[in-house]
Amino acid sequence: MTEVIAVAVITLLAVVSPGADFAMVVRNSYLYGRSTGLFAAAGVAAGVLVHVSYTMLGVGLLIASSTALFTAIKLAGAGYLVWIGIRTFRARAELTVDLESKPELTRLGALRSGFLTNVLNPKTTLFVVSTFTQVVDPQTAAWQQAGYGLFMSGAHLVWFGAVALFFSHSALRERMLRAQKALNRAIGSVLVGLGVGLGLAR
Repeated sequence: MTEVIAVAVITLLAVVSPGADFAMVVRNSYLYGRSTGLFAAAGVAAGVLVHVSYTMLGVGLLIASSTALFTAIKLAGAGYLVWIGIRTFRARAELTVDLESKPELTRLGALRSGFLTNVLNPKTTLFVVSTFTQVVDPQTAAWQQAGYGLFMSGAHLVWFGAVALFFSHSALRERMLRAQKALNRAIGSVLVGLGVGLGLAR
């Protein structure tokens, strides 16, 4: 149960922390409307599954080949959580989003843009790898690890779907951006605490 809660907390904090995925979904929703934003959100969620798949395979091979190397990556993951927490805490309240009008974006194009933005995002790579090396026990059953991966993907779909709904309306967009500074500080503080705690745990 502790493992489940830890995965859930880290996932939710990482999802709502603004980054490339957030900016892309905001832009598509603001410029092209709700359905385009929702397809972009679905693309982001699909991209997360790619990261989960290679992480599950890679962590398993790593444990089999070198316990010391796995431990080193585990410590690096803890350091990453602290680093991203500090960056999130210090981030500006304003998020820069390119709102220059472009040719109409199809639903398939929106899905592809969301997928590629996430798959090519090193932040998501580090988030998934850190989570699996920090809090998921190597002995955890493969089906349960796959369940964690589906939860991560589903959390991205729900959050960015909500972002698409908000940012397809300009009034709601302004309200959400005004709350970003407090959100950044709260998320950053918790991530730093998690990283320190996991790094010191045996």
